[in-house]
Amino acid sequence: MIKVLVIGYVWPEPNSSAAGVHMLSLLQFYKSQGWQVEFASPAQTTDHMVDLNEYGVSSQQIALNCSSFDEYIQQLAPDIVMFDRFMMEEQFGWRVDKYAPNAMKILDTEDLQCLRGVRHEAVKANVDFDTSKLLDSELAKREIAAILRCDLSLIVSDFELELLRNTFNISEDLLVHLPFLVDLSKLPSNLPRFEERQHFMTIGNFRHAPNWDSVLYLQKLWPAIKKRLPDAELHIYGSYPPKKATALNNPKTGFLVKGWAEDAIEVMKQSKVCLSPIRFGAGIKGKFLEAMLTQTPCVTTPIGAEGMHGDLPWHGCVAQNDQEFVEAAVALYTDETQFQNAQSNGLALLQARHDKVYLSTRLLNKITAIRNTLARHRTQNFYGQMLKHHTLRSTQYMSQWIEEKNANKMR
Repeated sequence: MIKVLVIGYVWPEPNSSAAGVHMLSLLQFYKSQGWQVEFASPAQTTDHMVDLNEYGVSSQQIALNCSSFDEYIQQLAPDIVMFDRFMMEEQFGWRVDKYAPNAMKILDTEDLQCLRGVRHEAVKANVDFDTSKLLDSELAKREIAAILRCDLSLIVSDFELELLRNTFNISEDLLVHLPFLVDLSKLPSNLPRFEERQHFMTIGNFRHAPNWDSVLYLQKLWPAIKKRLPDAELHIYGSYPPKKATALNNPKTGFLVKGWAEDAIEVMKQSKVCLSPIRFGAGIKGKFLEAMLTQTPCVTTPIGAEGMHGDLPWHGCVAQNDQEFVEAAVALYTDETQFQNAQSNGLALLQARHDKVYLSTRLLNKITAIRNTLARHRTQNFYGQMLKHHTLRSTQYMSQWIEEKNANKMR
């Protein structure tokens, strides 16, 4: 039986973030192949983490900068190791190379954090985003190095796939496009009709900077929408709301910070329109997948819709400016024909881009092909081998120095 070890940056919280949903779908994919799956993480456990035992996945707490992991991975002897984001590859990749050298290494990028970081800096500086800035990014150098050191990287956004190919010259052999997996046979049914829905909504983990920025920007846009629709409210959901977020709650203006949603699908399907003026970020957005599943039209920005619709029409409106955003929000809220057209677009996007059966087959074929020719695959990835050579001498020694330093504190 094939053994899969997943090293998580955090414990999966599918009700808190799209990353948690995506991670759980990957764990379920591995289990569906009849493989043994273990999830390990150095992160603290949380109240909202999923019970992995319910999915047949074992779990293990591991430590950073500690040789206990060396013994652990030798005993487990995994055939495949998947890292949750590049930081976990940095921390544990060299140990995997040393103590489980024949294990296939997969990197689940979630999104390109260097892209999100450079865009965030552009927003703060009030300048246009320039792709060339990625080449100067320290974060990009770390992230691309991790991609090169792995045998395969999972990329959720086709925009980011092209960026990796064209800007960073990453070989197609090292990448696979894997957006959110949806079982099309189990789409929600008996959804509320246009006249049965009410109010606007948005949702997103408040710890994620693009989500918090989006809430602040909605505070700027909301008065213009409220003026046109006096009875409408904006319900803002998300896990881990800080005091600065709950302080924005204002019943008089209908700007309502609801916080944690026990069931994101339920609150989404009761709403009429989802609003999300995302100004920076990367990857693809779980809130929009939930909106497609519940046939709730969305108004967002080009960055918000990026990587999710290709040449197909968006399920709502991709607004180019504030005025267009407000106009689209009002139109979708009041015009049933536009509302229904947006719903149809969302269903078409699910069918074309998120079919779990098709995407899972493509991923399995890619993994199988690489595992069957792993030595040759690695030989052809010269830059990856070069980076591994130097990493084993820099990251390894730094980690061992930290471990020794921590040991001395305990003496």
